[in-house]
Amino acid sequence: MTVTARRELVSAATRNAFRSLATDLTIRIVAELWEDHGFAPIPPEELKYDDPGQRRTTFMLYAEGVDWGDPEHVRRALLVFEDFIRAYRDPDQQGTPKWLEDIGVRLERDGFLLDKSGRISWERAPVRLLDRDLSTLSDGSGIAVELERIRRDLTTDPHGAIGAAKQLIEATAKTALRELSIEIDKNAALPTLVSTVQKALKLDAGSAPDGPDGSKAVKKILSGSVNIAVGVAELRNQGFGSGHGQASAPSGLGVRHARLTVNAAVTWCELILDTLADPAAPWRKGQV
Repeated sequence: MTVTARRELVSAATRNAFRSLATDLTIRIVAELWEDHGFAPIPPEELKYDDPGQRRTTFMLYAEGVDWGDPEHVRRALLVFEDFIRAYRDPDQQGTPKWLEDIGVRLERDGFLLDKSGRISWERAPVRLLDRDLSTLSDGSGIAVELERIRRDLTTDPHGAIGAAKQLIEATAKTALRELSIEIDKNAALPTLVSTVQKALKLDAGSAPDGPDGSKAVKKILSGSVNIAVGVAELRNQGFGSGHGQASAPSGLGVRHARLTVNAAVTWCELILDTLADPAAPWRKGQV
């Protein structure tokens, strides 16, 4: 089962608008515009796009090789799109042509800004969180849902982001325990979940594995990781995160508080998922 924690940052509608520009360019130019920014075409037999137009097909061979959920891929793809605009645009034409206005509208819907010179910028930079493929898990959908909520709320709804951060820790702990075939009460409190999964992965201070994992320094860090997870839960439970109705809305909560909480939650979740996936992790020793 393949689960991705990332949504597409550039919609199919916007990509299609740029694909239409390829019709009036040569195949060589279309390919060069992509390759100038480090993109390569996928094998033709893998393309699931049927079009008699060779230029549009060439465009799609490269576009299908882009991970549209990866901010770095998208950053480079936007440079490709800027070059398409420059290559297609008539330098002698005054004003903004309708085709460019239409592209600007589509880009705006995706969260980008297009200026008069054809430069594309992020209206709000994407949030990079737990940037990994969750397909190695039997089911990573619970984690993916909370990551998406955080991306949605981080800069616009601090309460929502803090609530989702707590739920991300809970989803990660439950997912890891399921992968380890460890049953736990479905109503277990978050501190219990955190303690159970860290002990199972030998990430608790009481474990004494060989090597750096058993050092005093690492144990201090691991003790701190428990406090991180519990602190996120306590902040949310004190009314600073979504999930509990309040008689009075908390005041003074800002984006910086949400970032602090989210970054703390992501750090803990990365520790758990990295250890779970590491074939040399101490918890695997003694397994048959």
